[in-house]
Amino acid sequence: MTTRNQPWRGIHVATALPFNDDLSVDYAAFGEHVAWLADNGCDGVCPNGSLGEYQTLTDAERAKVVETAVAASPEGFTVMPGVAAYGAAESRRWAEQARDAGAASVLALPPNTFRADEETVMAHYRELAKAGIPVVAYNNPIDTKVDLTPPLLARLHGEGLIVAVKEFTGDVRRAYEIAELAPELDLLVGSDDVLLELGLAGAVGWIAGYPNAIPQSTVELYNLVTSGSMDDIATALPIYRDLHPLLRWDSKTEFVQSIKLSMDIAGRKGGVCRQPRGPLSAELAARIAADTEAVLAKGYK
Repeated sequence: MTTRNQPWRGIHVATALPFNDDLSVDYAAFGEHVAWLADNGCDGVCPNGSLGEYQTLTDAERAKVVETAVAASPEGFTVMPGVAAYGAAESRRWAEQARDAGAASVLALPPNTFRADEETVMAHYRELAKAGIPVVAYNNPIDTKVDLTPPLLARLHGEGLIVAVKEFTGDVRRAYEIAELAPELDLLVGSDDVLLELGLAGAVGWIAGYPNAIPQSTVELYNLVTSGSMDDIATALPIYRDLHPLLRWDSKTEFVQSIKLSMDIAGRKGGVCRQPRGPLSAELAARIAADTEAVLAKGYK
């Protein structure tokens, strides 16, 4: 069974960010949401990720989001802010801000202004490590065009630059290669729709989207798939099948709008996005609403 004895393990919710009608950040609603996730069994939050629309925030907003998350977190509930930025020095400054605000770790993409080579990636994480806070690498070559392959992750971990990786590719085969090349590197589930597969493969954490809408059921599912018990896997499989039509929206282009819509339907404040993310088409919104309502109708929450 996986343990939660490191602050980047367990379920960290990639938090959606609520806005007011004028598209200013609703910090009060965000703080309430963080506290609600803690009350519903999650282990921490990852603010200022893509789901938190960090690219649209001013520096002052981005810093206040981290401070709000830390202030709303009860004892033992940890904050892992995203520190992605175009420059390595800027990423390091965001890591320092997170450290000083009371975060326990940070989530860091590789450089993504161009298709960076391996030495450029190494230099980026070396600069980031100067902040002196545990770094979780985020592998998302679909969006960044930079692939943190298992051998590269082993190099980063071997130099002491990263403690874990959020693996978003959906290629579950990588879990086994990572374990062979860097057995002490923690694997975190990076996309909701491979939770069971990566849980079986040894993941010790999940940076998750859909707990924003249905935390209790997703926490239960995570605990089952990471327990190491085949009886628990048998229990988990029908739950996973029920939730999968919803979980797979986490890895679609429209994942931010999708999760916010599901939150609205589940009684949370999801709301609108800032541009460039616009409203969903009527067809997509209807599909996501139907998937959400089907899950809620079965008693998941």
